[in-house]
Amino acid sequence: MKEPLTAEQSLALLRENASRLVSLTRDQPARSLTLPPRPDEWSAHDVLAHLRACCDVWGGNIEKILAEEHATFKGVNPRTWMRRTDYAEWPFEKAVRAFSAQRRALLRTLSELAPQEWERTAAVISYGQLSFERSVRSYASQLARHERTHVRQVEDAIAARAKKR
Repeated sequence: MKEPLTAEQSLALLRENASRLVSLTRDQPARSLTLPPRPDEWSAHDVLAHLRACCDVWGGNIEKILAEEHATFKGVNPRTWMRRTDYAEWPFEKAVRAFSAQRRALLRTLSELAPQEWERTAAVISYGQLSFERSVRSYASQLARHERTHVRQVEDAIAARAKKR
């Protein structure tokens, strides 16, 4: 795993990702956001559902770490979590508003942390065994980097759909 971003880098990238996603999709026809650019690829709508699930899981893990001194919990794959939600069924505008609200709450939590709180850790269990230690900073960094990739994917999907018009 890469060295986690600093707190400041994660905060900046989390803000940028959310802003970029909203900006990219703002003036797009709702129908075009639900169409994949190519067969077997995700539409912008699919990507947004995935990003919401990632924030549910990894943002939720941050909350667990902050709520309990050296928490221990089972790791959850965001794709598995996404299948348990109805995010793929939400209208895009409603989903992007929910994503934005979720992001504001996460940024508020992270922005209020003292430097040592970014380094708080938890033991994460995978496949019934302790598999790794994770920190608030590592989860925030993972979410920010992961989202950046998917925001680029949305940008590419919109560009591909525009070429087809």
